[in-house]
Amino acid sequence: MGFDLMFSIVPVFIFIIFAIVIVGIITTAVRGVSQWSKNNASPRLTVEAAVVGKRIDVTHHQHANAGDQTGAHGYHTTSSTSYYVTFQVESGDRMEFSVSGAEYGMLIEGDRGRLSFQGTRYLGFERT
Repeated sequence: MGFDLMFSIVPVFIFIIFAIVIVGIITTAVRGVSQWSKNNASPRLTVEAAVVGKRIDVTHHQHANAGDQTGAHGYHTTSSTSYYVTFQVESGDRMEFSVSGAEYGMLIEGDRGRLSFQGTRYLGFERT
């Protein structure tokens, strides 16, 4: 009796977990497309601004290795780095944008110039 109960509950539990994962993937995709669409509909603006902050976000991911010829198993780690720069415009408002590593390296806190952006999309910064 208990064994039959397990065979009826486990498939339901697996289906629920599968459904949660699928809903999460769909939600993330819809948010991404929605933000992309909003950015495309936003005007391209160029304003006077100053670089007031920079930050890096490094994420690490650990993956299991397949066994080698000896049957040994292990792990390897990969990492990804995201670069962010905060600008302050003349009104005092601050905006943070994701930038490339090359762009991040070229910008220094205190730089002043013309910031170009479209919605949440960084287009460039030209020092004055």
